Amino acid sequence: MKTVARAVAAAFAVAAFGYYLLHGLTYDGPTEYGQDILAWVGPQMALPIIALTITPIVFAFTGDGILSALTGTNSHAFRGAQIGLGTVRAVRHTGVSLNDQPQLRIELSVEGADGKVFGSAAKLVVPLHQMSTLRPGVVLPVRYLPHRTDKVEIDLSGDQRAAQHAMNEAMLRKGFTTRGKLDIAERGIAAQGVVQTLSVPGEIRDGHTKVVLGLVVTRPDGSTFAARTEKYVPPTAVGHVQVGRILRVHYLPQDESEVVIAVPVGA
Repeated sequence: MKTVARAVAAAFAVAAFGYYLLHGLTYDGPTEYGQDILAWVGPQMALPIIALTITPIVFAFTGDGILSALTGTNSHAFRGAQIGLGTVRAVRHTGVSLNDQPQLRIELSVEGADGKVFGSAAKLVVPLHQMSTLRPGVVLPVRYLPHRTDKVEIDLSGDQRAAQHAMNEAMLRKGFTTRGKLDIAERGIAAQGVVQTLSVPGEIRDGHTKVVLGLVVTRPDGSTFAARTEKYVPPTAVGHVQVGRILRVHYLPQDESEVVIAVPVGA
């Protein structure tokens, strides 16, 4: 869509200026003014003026991140692209804004579905109140094209299931979880658990810290049970597992000894 819109705008500009030049160079009307001023001044100026107005607007509004901000969806090329996990490395303003909301260039380290990691960047129009959430270390689901990894788009589909699947596969590759725990997260009963104890053994794996949590889990009927679980968490998610925090957990009723906690993908 972006390519088509820009092509149409560019073709219109070329046609408008081509017609204007052709009119001026081939003008054979009256020359009472001592020169062929009417060849260049007149209604024929309307098309170039319109082109000068419309073309920059089309190119601006079809820029990276702008069209997505207007539609709330990813661009056509990335809409069905693969989902990877992008870790924010740096954020800077591009100098462009839409409705007083700045467009940001987000430098990312992206882990693809195959486990390969590559550097890339995305542009996104971000509301002012959400800018503080885009800080180095935050993990975001992104859409990427395997044949063009220099550019990605932050996933705007809202497909939490797909984003969580990408996170789960990445955690499996790094040894942060097991298929058994993922099965509990998929089939287990959803409940709430309060962190009562937190210990940090000091083990770090791929930048993630191992924490051991003591939880009190509330069953759907209101009764409770104690559980202990381990999890590797990124630095940005350590605040989510502090003592007193309420966590979303899953467990199997036939085996309450194994509890799996859920931490949001973007935490």
